[in-house]
Parts: sequence; C-alpha cells; structure tokens
Amino acid sequence: MIKYGELSTKKDNINAFLKQLKKNVEFALKDLDVIVSFDKGRMFVETKEFDKVIDKLHYVAGIHEYNIVYKMNYDEDIDLLGRNILEKVKDYGFSTFRVTTKRSNKKYPLQSMEVSRIVGAIILKNSDNKKVDVHNPDLNINIEIRLNAIYYYFNSEKGLGGYPVSTAGKGLLMLSGGIDSPVAGYMAIKRGVKIEAIYFESPPHTSVEAKNKVIDLAKKLALYNNDIKLHVINFTEIQETIYRNIPHDYLITIMRRMMYRISERIAHRNRCKILINGESIGQVASQTLSSMSVINEVVKIPVIRPLACFDKIDIIKISEKIDTYNISIEPFEDCCTIFVPKHPVINPEQSLCEEYEKLIDYEELIKKAIINDDIIRITSVDENKFEDLL
Repeated sequence: MIKYGELSTKKDNINAFLKQLKKNVEFALKDLDVIVSFDKGRMFVETKEFDKVIDKLHYVAGIHEYNIVYKMNYDEDIDLLGRNILEKVKDYGFSTFRVTTKRSNKKYPLQSMEVSRIVGAIILKNSDNKKVDVHNPDLNINIEIRLNAIYYYFNSEKGLGGYPVSTAGKGLLMLSGGIDSPVAGYMAIKRGVKIEAIYFESPPHTSVEAKNKVIDLAKKLALYNNDIKLHVINFTEIQETIYRNIPHDYLITIMRRMMYRISERIAHRNRCKILINGESIGQVASQTLSSMSVINEVVKIPVIRPLACFDKIDIIKISEKIDTYNISIEPFEDCCTIFVPKHPVINPEQSLCEEYEKLIDYEELIKKAIINDDIIRITSVDENKFEDLL
C-alpha cells in the first residue's frame, strides 16, 4: 500500500499526478511480477516479490509512505480480522500496542473506534502481559477500511515524498564532478522535475576518469529519474581562449557565463524549462550574490538553485544518503577546477564582463561546441549500461 502525502493536497488535479505516479511505479517495477492499481486515497502493488518491490520503491518520488499490507474481504466477520491480526503479531516482540482504524468506506457497519476496540480486546484476551498504550506503543496495528476491502499492517517505510517525476516538466542540470550538483539534481527530481544533465569537459586538461566519474553520478541520479540524457560539451577551445585573452581575475566569471549561455541553448533545444545547478551562496568566488547576478544576466531561462541556502555539512549528508558522496570525492579534476586564478574577483562588474567578452569571438565558439554535443543516455534499469546516441 502506497500513501501519497503531499499529493493529497492537489484536489482537482490529483488524478494527473496519480496517473504519473502509477506510470513511474510501473516503470520502476517493470522487471517484476506486479499489478498496480490506485484510487484517490491509496495506490496498491500486488506482488509476491515484496523485498524487491520495496527496494525499488525507495527511489520513486511522490510516495510519502509504503507498507506491506494484508487484505480481507468485507464478507468476513470482524472476529476473523482480530484472529488474523493476532496470528501476525506473534512475529513481533512487543509489550504494548495500539490499534488505529481508518474507515474511508462510511457504509461499513462498524465505526472506527468499535473496530479498534474489538481487535484490541482479542489481542489482550489471547496474549500474556500485553497492554494498550495509545501514546508510545511498541507496536502500531493499523487497519484501513476502504471501498473494496479491509487492509491491516504493522510497519511502515518512509518514501521520498515530493511529487512524481515529470509532473513539473523538464529541467537541465549543470552536472559537475563535485558534491553539490548531484544533490541539487536529486532535490529537483523530488519536486517532480524530470532532469537532463549537461557536463563540460576540457580534454586534455580533464581526464577520461573525470568524465566517467560524472557518468557514475548520473547513474545514481537515474535511479530516481528513470533515465538521464547526459549532454557532454567539449569546452577546451572556449576555456583556452578565455585563458589567453581575459584578465585572470575574471576567468571564472567569464567561463561561467559561457557555460550558462551553452546550457540555455541546450535546454531550449531539449524543451527543458529551467536550468538547475548546485550553487550555494558564498561557497566560492563565483557564488557570491554579485557573481551569481552577473553570471545569471546572460540567460533568460530561469535558474533554480536548490542548495542556495544549504551549508556544506547538510549537502554532504544528502550526498551520502543518495550514495553520490564517495564518487564525488574521487580525485579527478573537472574544468571548473583547472585554470583557477589565485585571486578570482568576488564582485565582478557587468560592464567589465561585456568589455572582456568583446576580446573573443565567443558566439562562434559556442556554436561549435553545441554542434559537437555528445549525448549519452543512462537508464535506471541497469546501472552498468549506457549507450551513446548518434
């Protein structure tokens, strides 16, 4: 049984969200023998492969909570329900318990409190040294009387929450090899954004290992996103041109402005509505408010920064949770960490950026980089497989 949580607030639009959630659940479970159904209150997955289903539901956004539940028909009496539950709780070590009943089918003849009282009495009568504790029990016994059947369950698994992937449209993640950008991608996915990713490489200054590191990060995100189209942009000529012609204190600022310009064009080409990155206010020179403002000025597309107000410790905790941290700290430099000046400007001026950019024919360089866009599609079905698209 899948519970929706935040989705339940959508009211008139909830069916569209639930249909997408069902589609995402079916995609995640497509290699398993399952039947998926839903109503406005709950989604159900019928299967005999419980452990495998639970492992995969862990990656599906839009789920508040999920439970292994037992089903009973309406034509079976309440005493049988109590006896069934009594048999199941023998597998749990507990001294205190609580029975909580929810009755969404108001035609059912017994009130919720009556059901809880009857089931609780059966457990007390047939168990030694068990007590009811409504505030802090060792075991929660949950009963749900729904339109088609009665369900009961004991343990709950917390889901990702948020909204189903694709309900918010598509976004393009500026994915580097660092700790922050994969976490930013994960945060956007949780809000229903289907992500594509863009990575800037600069061979021979950056290595094949650095590129493979980013592919590995994309594989982790694909588990939550179903799949990811990764755009690999050769940034070498642009970066070397900037290094030769631009005052070094402005290298990072101009480089980031070029990355934004390219990302915006790739986003438009692929119908992505936003750019997403891992910038956190004040973390490095290019992430001061002044720098972000001047860099952001070159694009019209909205730029979403999920980690803008996170500190590094919080970001690391999430990266560990989603299993990207150990990949991110592998010692392979990306193009954002090469050619870094000793004293980068932290309060760049827009007028100076425009003057310096006149020193290079960046439009031709950008067109060339985009034409040679290398696309890698990474699927969540098998983390070890990806295919190059021509």
